[in-house]
Amino acid sequence: MTETASGSVARGGKKPRKGLKMKRIFTKPGVHPYDEITWERRDVVMTNWRDGSINFEQRGVEFPEFWSVNAANIVTTKYFRGAVGTPQREWSLKQLVDRVVGMYTKTAVEHGYFATDEDAEIFDHELKYALAHQVFAFNSPVWFNVGTQSPQQVSACFILSVDDQMESILEWYKEEGVIFKGGSGSGINLSRIRSSKELLSSGGTASGPVSFMRGADASAGTIKSGGATRRAAKMVVLDVDHPDIEEFIETKAREEDKIRALRDAGYDMDLGGKDIVSVQYQNANNSVRVSDEFMNAVEKGEKFGLRARLTGEVIEEVDAQDLFRKMAKAAWECADPGIQYDGTINDWHTSPETGRITASNPCSEYVHLDNSSCNLASINLLKFLKDDNSFDIANFVKLTELIITAMDVSITFADFPTEKIGETTRAYRQLGIGYANLGALLMATGHAYDSDGGRAVAGTITSLMTGVSYRRSAELAGAVGAYEGYARNAEPHKRVMRKHAAANDNLRTVGIMDSKIHTEASKQWSECLKLGEKNGYRNAQASLLAPTGTIGLMMDCDTTGIEPDLALVKFKKLVGGGSMQIVNQTIPRALKQMRYQQEQIEAIVEYIAEHGHVVDAPGLKHEHYEVFDCAMGERAIAPMGHVRMMAATQPFLSGAISKTVNLPESATIDDIEQVYLEGWKLGLKALAVYRDNCKVGQPLSAGGKKEEAKTTEAAAGEPEVKVIEVNRPTRRRMPNQRPSTTTRFTVGGAKGYMTASSYPDDGLGEVFLKMSKQGSTLAGVMDAFSVAISIGLQYGVPLETYMSKFVNMRFEPAGMTDDPDIRMATSVMDYIFRRLALDHLPFDERAALGIFSAAERAAQQRGEDPAPLHESVDREILAQSAPIEAAKPEPAAEPAPGRELTLESHQRFTADAPLCMTCGTKMRPAGSCYVCEGCGSTSGCS
Repeated sequence: MTETASGSVARGGKKPRKGLKMKRIFTKPGVHPYDEITWERRDVVMTNWRDGSINFEQRGVEFPEFWSVNAANIVTTKYFRGAVGTPQREWSLKQLVDRVVGMYTKTAVEHGYFATDEDAEIFDHELKYALAHQVFAFNSPVWFNVGTQSPQQVSACFILSVDDQMESILEWYKEEGVIFKGGSGSGINLSRIRSSKELLSSGGTASGPVSFMRGADASAGTIKSGGATRRAAKMVVLDVDHPDIEEFIETKAREEDKIRALRDAGYDMDLGGKDIVSVQYQNANNSVRVSDEFMNAVEKGEKFGLRARLTGEVIEEVDAQDLFRKMAKAAWECADPGIQYDGTINDWHTSPETGRITASNPCSEYVHLDNSSCNLASINLLKFLKDDNSFDIANFVKLTELIITAMDVSITFADFPTEKIGETTRAYRQLGIGYANLGALLMATGHAYDSDGGRAVAGTITSLMTGVSYRRSAELAGAVGAYEGYARNAEPHKRVMRKHAAANDNLRTVGIMDSKIHTEASKQWSECLKLGEKNGYRNAQASLLAPTGTIGLMMDCDTTGIEPDLALVKFKKLVGGGSMQIVNQTIPRALKQMRYQQEQIEAIVEYIAEHGHVVDAPGLKHEHYEVFDCAMGERAIAPMGHVRMMAATQPFLSGAISKTVNLPESATIDDIEQVYLEGWKLGLKALAVYRDNCKVGQPLSAGGKKEEAKTTEAAAGEPEVKVIEVNRPTRRRMPNQRPSTTTRFTVGGAKGYMTASSYPDDGLGEVFLKMSKQGSTLAGVMDAFSVAISIGLQYGVPLETYMSKFVNMRFEPAGMTDDPDIRMATSVMDYIFRRLALDHLPFDERAALGIFSAAERAAQQRGEDPAPLHESVDREILAQSAPIEAAKPEPAAEPAPGRELTLESHQRFTADAPLCMTCGTKMRPAGSCYVCEGCGSTSGCS
């Protein structure tokens, strides 16, 4: 445990304070941490997903040998500063870590954080060791900005505020724009703005907050497309008692209906498409802030009052259950709105005398005062799992102390996007320590994610982390002073500390691992309360659970934040390009922990590599299946399992949890209602849901048109009875000689050939497929399918009809293809009919189906009209170039398929996940956001 001692360094001429005494964790006296690492040089080459050209190249970069290719690539492309190709460009991880840690150490010394120079050196060396060994990582803005000539922005999370005045609304637009320009995100509560049902002082009717959301949404979309570090991320919150709440709830669901209608009419409504910008409210996450009063009314089936913003009087009463149903229905349709539980949030608020907590950051994990910010750091939990499968409690405690110290130092030198945010953050010093790799830790130790044992481990680790953090915060308060707002909030802050400690006392352990962690957590909370009573606290907030998108990849984590693993099989990038499929390395460790013999382990791992799941794996006991359950797939964790895990950790976090509860496509509105209700009962602060494929991912069927026809007929009265002669279709046989094209393809590693023959005058008339040896079952099925399709075409079935039925069909094999126009396919059928559409359908008809060639997508990105590119000469050029590239002995490096490709193959989900705006590969969920494993880009916090 770190002590405090009298220090000799004064700050700003003031009386010297007690500085901190630091103790070593991983390093040795007289040995620099870099000297114990084996370093190696690598080449980082990233290619353009559209045409294969090189869009980034830096050779000879230096990283520890144990860093994966993916982690090194992401750090090189994202975090190294300086123009590529110049002497000023960083080329070694040493330079990056030195740049960041140097600023932290220098500032800490100048402001009297340490008792002696030796303590400063220990701080410096321990930080460098931990960062170089991927034990933890600061959030991305630290790596972007600290130690550079840019403003020293260290925070990834911001909360703004807006009042019911036009000047304030315009200032909101400006402040959001500044934050987005820097690649960060922000959240805001619009409930102070008068509703559209209230009057202005001039006598007119107010516009309402939803109308002002349009302007903010357009601004975010413009800045996003202007080339920020990552896409603009924002959260918009509205209180449940606002008179415009129903309009707010249904806003994005209505826009989804518009997207469907426009896409069905032939407009380009894909992500990044030229027509998607006509749809509103697509750049924000929406959340409803519900009160305990409302939730009680829902349970009792009572009326609930909507209140005027200026007077607070009830101007309308609604049925609480009906309003709650509308929230769940909208979330079922489009995943918005999420829900935030106002009563729970403010009951755990450390600074209520300053103001209520009204909003959150875009991913919902940071909840604190308006006009404030939070810097994040996350611990790699798997680094504390010893060889004997015990948890390294002592070093975890020491590392947490170190991180909290460093994070507090960063607020001292940090710059902020607005003056108001800077003032609030310096006065309350909000921190956000968290962790990643929880899912991997649980699996490696033989704990099922959705089990009492798994929840006990998660709860005790979270309690220990926050207890140490606040104990350290109290020590910092003794050394350099409590936060400025502490004096007016001392009693409520200490009350919340007692609530955390009481929750720890009530925590029930299950096994040896969590029992030992809980014992240490109890000691830490006891010491925390004593020191806090004496010194106060340095930080109003200490902990939360962020999505850990990019930094999770930087630390080579198998799982992000609080999430379980997404897949048992993944792809690993190789030095020099290419990739190989591997089974998660936590699986053999878990099997060994459960006392399986080496021969059994090898057989089970081989089975998982082939099938992607453990069901019917040879020798694996049925009671052990649950240990290997993942977020999606053959044995997907039930939605309530995710909610229960959040509930197990929430009482031990200052903030909230970034997590989306995934539901299958078959989930009902009732299921979402139940998740939202249980989240409130279990004491969560915020919750978001996502039903698989609820976003527009394929064109609509003609059902709507049929219904319209029926309605029209009924309106016209009873139709006249007529005898109609039915013309039976006739077969138009193919001539003996006809033009044909043979395409060799690969889908998810499965190879095949397709021969498509056309009539001499026009039109596709025959398709034959080969994917296996003659006489095999698969070959027979493919032959039968080919005959059926060919006969249908010859009888006049339009190719577009087959497109609508088979595009987006999902089954194995699936994943990466070798076709430059179709990078990924959800099945062989999906690939075949996309290829046929590109070869045989005009542009307008393909656009209605959302099918474009690589050249057309590139033209859209440049803002050009892609239609003229559908000339045969362009297709011939593409067809000729593909085999040439394939024949090269050493092809240009391509972004190796990330784990999301394995998920597409084995888990068959997230067909509507966004494509990465940087490299074009499909992103995967990380908390409430998305992360690209190819290049590290995120759609939110990291």
